[in-house]
Amino acid sequence: MASTNKRIVAGIDIGTSKITTIIASLPDEGPVRVSGVATSTARGVRKGQIVDIEEATTSITESLEAAERMAGYSISSAYLSVGGAHVSSQNSHGVVAVAEPNKEITPEDVRRAVEAARAISLPATKEILHVIPREFIVDSQEGIKDPVGMTGVRLEVNTHLITVNSTVLRNLEKCASLVGIDVNGFVFGGLAASTSVLTETEKELGVVVIDIGAGTVDLCIFVDGALSYSSVLPFGARNITNDLAIGLKISLESAEKIKMLLNKKSGELLSEEKPVLHVKKEKGKDPDDQIDISSLTLPEGVNRISKRTLIDGIIRPRLTEMFTMIGIEIKKSGLLGMTPSGIVVTGGGAETIGLVDAARRNLAMQVRIGNPGFITGLIDEITTPSYASVVGLVLYAQRVGAGNKEKFAGGQLGKLAHLPVGGIAGKVVDLFKSFLP
Repeated sequence: MASTNKRIVAGIDIGTSKITTIIASLPDEGPVRVSGVATSTARGVRKGQIVDIEEATTSITESLEAAERMAGYSISSAYLSVGGAHVSSQNSHGVVAVAEPNKEITPEDVRRAVEAARAISLPATKEILHVIPREFIVDSQEGIKDPVGMTGVRLEVNTHLITVNSTVLRNLEKCASLVGIDVNGFVFGGLAASTSVLTETEKELGVVVIDIGAGTVDLCIFVDGALSYSSVLPFGARNITNDLAIGLKISLESAEKIKMLLNKKSGELLSEEKPVLHVKKEKGKDPDDQIDISSLTLPEGVNRISKRTLIDGIIRPRLTEMFTMIGIEIKKSGLLGMTPSGIVVTGGGAETIGLVDAARRNLAMQVRIGNPGFITGLIDEITTPSYASVVGLVLYAQRVGAGNKEKFAGGQLGKLAHLPVGGIAGKVVDLFKSFLP
């Protein structure tokens, strides 16, 4: 069988509710081409952090093997997303003298300036995940994006540092090694989502990205084209599910099914340009206000529920609370008046019924739902907000010039020598055999 070399990159998004693996090829020109993607239910993960290594490894393996089967490639390394309330950020400043005064600034000068910005005091349990340059200053001239080739004596850089808990990264690395892959790099989930849903114009003008996951909300604020503030809030779409379960006295599984059904109907109403909450108000006293959920065959035997009770009574108050807390965090950043592009909401929670209306009402800014873009290939099922982070991982890899030369899976048997011995290795052997002629 002839082997074909391609620049292949993979990303694994480890979320609170699901783990998604994406495999894509990086062309020399043009958009990233997706060749495989698969999702498995997350186990052993709570609020974006791994709490059970064995269960998390099993979930990652399920997702990884399914994606490899779809793509026809086996992967040896991947980018992993990082999330959780342990993520924090701060801005830093670095100053260096240009190596050769009055001569051109070189990439080495830029590297030294960025390294100088890393010199901050951190607790022993923390480490720097990203150092993102916001702007360079050459001899007091501000607002420079790329100083390489310019002439100057003094080079300064303003950077945005994202720091994470070292233990969390070690646990992610352990899971990856048990699955049999190397970690190309860790990427903050909010930064990855921003990469896939934002346009360059939005970044330049200033924009807020809110990535609503099941257990956490990632907040990123871009000003003048650069990430200037980021944080993680310890709540998410699962709080809405919990409220439905308590309010309707049903199980979490049943509440999730009802929420997804409402979200689906929300999309239908919005496509007809009928504001969901306004339609609800008009039908408040109408018997048709009852929504038929018999198709869900819930074990509790519930067949009809009032939309007024669900939306106005349960979902809207929780959304109001969530966006009030997000608004406080945006004000805390000090960048509130510098984001004329408004808010882009993405993540699985972005599809919640009435969310856009709640965001506009509480934050008094224009709001749009962010769907991942800039990709081609097998994208029919992943151009929804819930896949923003995983798509962002491969786009991030393209931006940093990553990508491994991988051969067709049949030529990858040599990799077995590097895999851990045990049940997982056996599963991978079986997977490889399935690709052989």
